[in-house]
Amino acid sequence: MESNEITKINGKGVYIAGNDIDTDRIIPARFLKCVTFDELGPSLFFDERFDTEGNSKHHPLDAEVHKGAEVLMSDANFGCGSSREHAPQALQKFGFRAVIAESFAEIFQGNCTTLGIPCVVMEKPYRQALATIIENAPDIDLTVDLHSMHVVCANQIFPITMKNSSREAFLAANYDPLDTLLQANDAIKVTAERLGYI
Repeated sequence: MESNEITKINGKGVYIAGNDIDTDRIIPARFLKCVTFDELGPSLFFDERFDTEGNSKHHPLDAEVHKGAEVLMSDANFGCGSSREHAPQALQKFGFRAVIAESFAEIFQGNCTTLGIPCVVMEKPYRQALATIIENAPDIDLTVDLHSMHVVCANQIFPITMKNSSREAFLAANYDPLDTLLQANDAIKVTAERLGYI
């Protein structure tokens, strides 16, 4: 397993409005019985997207113009509720590579970081302006730049912030703890031998 630096994320955006969107809305509890996380993608926001008979509610995620979007934008306290890792896994498996919001639940943000999904904070006036751009030109790409801490879209620049430790982890390619552990395999063996475990 090899991690890479994450400095910029380019892609189409989609705006899902609402404060306090919790992890049960992101991935309903009944889908947690999956065997692998790969199965979670189609169930993202399932109850927001489909009625009890499976008919579309015409959610933004299912709009043809937003197909293939890689940057999700929402509002305050995104990812609150239970700490289930399945929520960021579902976002990733659906195809999202970054999330923009006014604020994030801390555990959700941490789980996203481990998966290599930057959670960046953008103030409301800027999000409103960016949402308008996305609505009027859904095919336009935006860039989340973790070096400059800006989102660039349609020749406009929107300031963002994020947790310093997460930003540093992305820029240094050490956001994945398993990868960090595997890279230290030789040092771990030396220590294990010294302590008599091998």
